[in-house]
Amino acid sequence: MAVGKEEAIVYHPVKGFKLGTGSAGIKKPGRKDLVVMEIPVGSSLASVFTLNQFCAAPVRVAKKHLATGALPRYLLTNTGNANAGTGEQGIVDAEACCQALASKMRCDAESILPFSTGVIGEPLPVAKITAGLDSAIANLSEEGWEEAAHGS
Repeated sequence: MAVGKEEAIVYHPVKGFKLGTGSAGIKKPGRKDLVVMEIPVGSSLASVFTLNQFCAAPVRVAKKHLATGALPRYLLTNTGNANAGTGEQGIVDAEACCQALASKMRCDAESILPFSTGVIGEPLPVAKITAGLDSAIANLSEEGWEEAAHGS
């Protein structure tokens, strides 16, 4: 339970950067647990990764995609499942989610960086995530910051 003084957070949209939140039902039906972020063409990005030898599948896939030289266009984040400790299947699953979003957004899968947070050691529910993409895409907006921040 949160303690202390509650203050309203002011979100400042970034021109051209869009966020869309949807529900994939990873842990509970109807829960906002999927965020698609669209990066404006011409943007500059930087990345920082863990130095730990044990990296979750999304980290490994994101590094691989960046190594191709493709410019990131979309960030795909899910909550409720970390896709960590899932072995080679976790890589396959993260790639499948990137490919599903790439097909919908008509771009290369390498231009999508996946992120996952949640339970460790459980297989990523790819079918739920791919089914939830349409709701997140439909909500893409420069004003989507607060809803994305509350997605959990």
